[in-house]
Amino acid sequence: MSNGQSSFIEIRQINRVYFDTTGRQTVALQDVDLDIEKGEFISFIGPSGCGKTTLLRLIAGLDSPQSGTLKMEGKPVGKPSHERGYVFQQAALFPWKTVEDNIATGLKARNIYKEKKGDVAKYIDMIGLNGFEKAYPHEISGGMAQRVAIARALINEPKVLLLDEPLGALDAFTRIDLQNTIRKIWEATGTTIALVTHDVDEAIFMSDHIVIMTARPGKISEIVDVKLTGERDRNDNDFIVLRRYVLDKLHLAGGHDKPQPVPLEDRVIGGDGEAI
Repeated sequence: MSNGQSSFIEIRQINRVYFDTTGRQTVALQDVDLDIEKGEFISFIGPSGCGKTTLLRLIAGLDSPQSGTLKMEGKPVGKPSHERGYVFQQAALFPWKTVEDNIATGLKARNIYKEKKGDVAKYIDMIGLNGFEKAYPHEISGGMAQRVAIARALINEPKVLLLDEPLGALDAFTRIDLQNTIRKIWEATGTTIALVTHDVDEAIFMSDHIVIMTARPGKISEIVDVKLTGERDRNDNDFIVLRRYVLDKLHLAGGHDKPQPVPLEDRVIGGDGEAI
């Protein structure tokens, strides 16, 4: 994922430790190194509690590490910014605002609503919610609410879109539909996207790189390139082979033994070139 030059997002030796009220510590992330290139679609997958969401929050500037560095375009990531759009597991829409007003929230907060007002209709069309502009959150489905949340993040034209399991609570049909929508948006806009998911099929279908993380303390076990040509088909033999491989590596990453890298065609690499 890195060409040896400065990457769009550079994560170096990141460590994040949490302490409870008794002073007991939980190591969420340990010595994490990662490069994300501009325009990539990357998925984070691993056992529950392995630090996937923590890493996403660090990239967003919603949290800070104890040690290590995290930069975007060569600049340290500090506080949250509209340049890093974040979509949470729950849509978290403002219940008193209509669909179009929820989407326009960021524009109004940045005092650019007047000149960007026309973009609201553009993004409503992009996410397929034409006809629901005046609807309130209680009048739309969960899947539609997540579409609004995605549009609310995209309308700020972020340099990176961070998705924290936004499809996890949806039914299977709605989830597949939104997977297609998000991938089409990525192909149309070229926005860098990072997705946290527990769904192997979702990671393979949507992204071009899959970061497999170990059980806590979270480290990067492997980075797998998704080399599927043409339209992605979950029933295609190459898709099934890759699914089996990723599931096998997840099983190893969730255990106590250190996973050893196994070649997948001509590229499967570890977090820093070695097994962790």
